[in-house]
Amino acid sequence: MVEKTTRQVKVSADPNATTSKPINGNTAKSSIKSILITQPKPENDKNPYFDLAKKHGIIVEFKPFIHLEGVLAKEFRKQKINPAEFSALIFTSRSAVDQFFKLCDDLRVRMSPDAKYYCMTEAIALYLQKYILFRKRKVFFGDGTFQGLTEIIEKHRDGEKFLIPCSDTHKSDTSDYLRKKKYEFAEAIIFKTVAVDLTEEEIRKYDLVVFFTPTGVHALKQNFPNFRQESIRIGAFGPVTSQAVIDAGLNLDTQAPAPQSPSMTMAIDNYLNRNS
Repeated sequence: MVEKTTRQVKVSADPNATTSKPINGNTAKSSIKSILITQPKPENDKNPYFDLAKKHGIIVEFKPFIHLEGVLAKEFRKQKINPAEFSALIFTSRSAVDQFFKLCDDLRVRMSPDAKYYCMTEAIALYLQKYILFRKRKVFFGDGTFQGLTEIIEKHRDGEKFLIPCSDTHKSDTSDYLRKKKYEFAEAIIFKTVAVDLTEEEIRKYDLVVFFTPTGVHALKQNFPNFRQESIRIGAFGPVTSQAVIDAGLNLDTQAPAPQSPSMTMAIDNYLNRNS
């Protein structure tokens, strides 16, 4: 069962809401009073989803449909990847740092002291001090965006052979970028994606369910093969996730990024404004 990680902001909703047509299907019905974000609950209250809840007088809750489990050393060996043969690593999360070095310990692999580390954010870069001697000439970080990551790679790259620790459902702009540049790299699967056990009652209590990955959509269908959307509205972030919603035979009501909605919160805000 899903662990309840709920943060509610409840204000009376407008009963006179109007409807709008979904992107790929039937006309939506009734007003939206509750939203499920299929991601972990944010660590602090300074989050745009909480602002959205207050603005529209609705309930916003967070429950991931999937979680990542670290692969075991014996599973990793099947990939026939030796991390020590790579001169640079790319990290996009602290959990990837922990799992990578745990695997190195289990496999008795020692990274070269000359290895370079390219990190999505400064927080990830500083977190590396838990495992390596932090040297500014060897550890680089971006501003949290894909563009920022590619900029530091371009600035500091010197013929490295890159390794990207990732999950089994990894689809990354970073990999596409390295491939386009014809840089030598490999993806090391250190996490496997597992669907969280859900009940249909947990889903049906929400008026709008928002997905951020295709695996989240797949998890819904895995838990409920005969799931009928009925009055539930669905939102999706990213073109791949949006397509997964459509491929699953579901109506897609709102999506981001879009010209008027670069973020998911803006897409939801605009959708609520049209339906209130």
